[in-house]
Amino acid sequence: MAILNEPATLVDNPGGIPLTPEGHAMLQKELDHLTSVKRPEIADRIRESQQHGEFSEDNNELDEVKFEQAMVENRISELKALFGSAVILEIDQIPTDTVGIGSKVTVEDLQYGDEFSVRIVAGVEADPNKDLISMESPLGSSIYGHGAGVEVSFEAPEGRKRYKILSITR
Repeated sequence: MAILNEPATLVDNPGGIPLTPEGHAMLQKELDHLTSVKRPEIADRIRESQQHGEFSEDNNELDEVKFEQAMVENRISELKALFGSAVILEIDQIPTDTVGIGSKVTVEDLQYGDEFSVRIVAGVEADPNKDLISMESPLGSSIYGHGAGVEVSFEAPEGRKRYKILSITR
């Protein structure tokens, strides 16, 4: 696994993009897959097709493969740039008194009484299917900086929501 930069702290790099250790590992795994699997696969497909003369001027297959190659190269560049400015949070940097990056927050939907937990992350790590919520999302931005017991409201695609922060952990 290639290490593109050593972990920094927010003090060392105040303008850096904060990543949880899990988010950093996930993005590093994606970069490794793109560089060691996808990039060679695409190069092989281009090479094999050229050797067999499958690409002609009016063949869209070459355009499709080159488009895929451009997408992969673009994502590799994005990830390398991200790692160049990333700040990997240490566990003790994750707040538990107020909601911050890396916090695991349990909230109650005050309309329905449902309770659920989410982890607040930077946008590059967000994956709502895994309960990783961006601090820029409506829910994330409404609870960010608040402590347990605080009630917040925000506009969601389904309408106005009201939640209460029940607990904040690492």
